[in-house]
Amino acid sequence: MRPVLRGDCPQSSDFSDYRDSFPELVSRIGPFCSYCERRIATQLAVEHIQPKDGPNGRPDLKGKWENFLLGCVNCNSTKGAKKVQIAEVFLPDRDNTAAAFNYTMNGDVVPNDSLNSTQLRFARNTLSLVGLDKRLDQVLDSNGNLVAIDRVAQRMEAWLIAVESRNDLELNPSDSFRRQIVRAALGHGFFTIWMTVFQDNPTVRSLLIGAFGGTATDCFDSNSTRTISPRPSNGLADGSKV
Repeated sequence: MRPVLRGDCPQSSDFSDYRDSFPELVSRIGPFCSYCERRIATQLAVEHIQPKDGPNGRPDLKGKWENFLLGCVNCNSTKGAKKVQIAEVFLPDRDNTAAAFNYTMNGDVVPNDSLNSTQLRFARNTLSLVGLDKRLDQVLDSNGNLVAIDRVAQRMEAWLIAVESRNDLELNPSDSFRRQIVRAALGHGFFTIWMTVFQDNPTVRSLLIGAFGGTATDCFDSNSTRTISPRPSNGLADGSKV
């Protein structure tokens, strides 16, 4: 889960219509779901961290910039109007979510082995909140090929593309090809998968951090080789838990 820096509210007051914040959010943190990291060409929406409606709704936060992220249909529908205890989940705008989770070639998102018992509980809460702990829904076409229709399968597909890109880079270790890899990553999304596959290539990792707008650069060291944990405080409540 990519840690992001949303920045200060672009206006002096809350949004009377929260949907008006959408262009600013996309401009600042990119057209990606803040949870599953997919690039969403259509139906990406303003996501309320604390739900705006329902029995757990916080109408007082409905137009509050600090309560906005971006969400896809899948993550939004899974999260729904659940009550969110911010102190007990990891959020990409206030924690170093890059240090909280590991991504695997089989499409799983799992808590990082380095987490303590309390952090491990928070990580599991987070995965459950938006359904990133769901299993693969295997759908095969008439030729027996896996069709990437769910988030797990799409992570697997992105992993394979990133690995192929890494292998091609070994054959063509040029700056132009590194830039091409970054363009491919931007086109597919899944920032953390690309960062994981290129974990031994600080040059590509640095390019990825710079290219994905709104990535919280203070969550990574100067060489882009490791994450900084806990995340330096950015003034948001219940942050820096990892």
